[in-house]
Amino acid sequence: MTKDENSRDHIQSLERGFQVLLAFDADRPNPSLAELASATGLSRPAVRRILITLQSLGYVKGEGGHWSLTPRVLSIGQHYSASHAMIELSQPHLMRLAEQTSESASLAALDGTDVVYIGRVPVRRIMSINIAIGSRVPAYATSMGRVLLAWAPPKHVDEVIDAGLRPLTRNTVTDPDEFRRELRTVRAEGYSIVAGELEEGLLSVSAPVRDQSGTVIAALASSTSSGRATVEELRSEIAPLVVRTADAISADYGHRASGKSTSTVHREHEGFF
Repeated sequence: MTKDENSRDHIQSLERGFQVLLAFDADRPNPSLAELASATGLSRPAVRRILITLQSLGYVKGEGGHWSLTPRVLSIGQHYSASHAMIELSQPHLMRLAEQTSESASLAALDGTDVVYIGRVPVRRIMSINIAIGSRVPAYATSMGRVLLAWAPPKHVDEVIDAGLRPLTRNTVTDPDEFRRELRTVRAEGYSIVAGELEEGLLSVSAPVRDQSGTVIAALASSTSSGRATVEELRSEIAPLVVRTADAISADYGHRASGKSTSTVHREHEGFF
């Protein structure tokens, strides 16, 4: 579809409706109309019409000049889960991995420059933010993001780099060339380990989950803290478990590995970036 065709078929009112819905967050759980207008850049009359429409559909409610989301918005996520067999198929594998490692296990997908958690079995809280289904974190500073970007189209990697590799800790990789080298290493090794780049002391190892065609559609991760494990221990003990579990999820989803060894397949794509 051409750019003109995309523009012609674009429904601006629908886009604005989602802008308003997404403006509700932890910082604005009960915003006023003026706050929503400021957050979205839309006019107050436009926001008011959108809120009234969403209220009539049962997605928001207004009281005392402030607005809040209703539980009905959760149905959107439920429809996503119901339509993606990956989430249901992965849950027993996530639970098994969490039992084997005594650490949290997560499944995430790539959305723009972020990774979004679509499955999780928490064991203990090791991050300053509360991670739940739907939580988003920057792809460039996470092991799951590195896995997803390592097999993403080059244009997507460029978009992440162009958006900025902001230092989140003193360990965050912010140099574009070094970041691309990290992605090539992930492809060569078949998994990613990231230490203290999203948060100080946070360690995670991830491996790719593939669909029937072999396309990487999700990343599986096991996360811990530097007080409980070292990078060397993750590499020797946890990474093999994560890779095997990711392969098992892929197999359940219909992927059948080729006869080539993993390292051979990855070397063929080493010049991807």
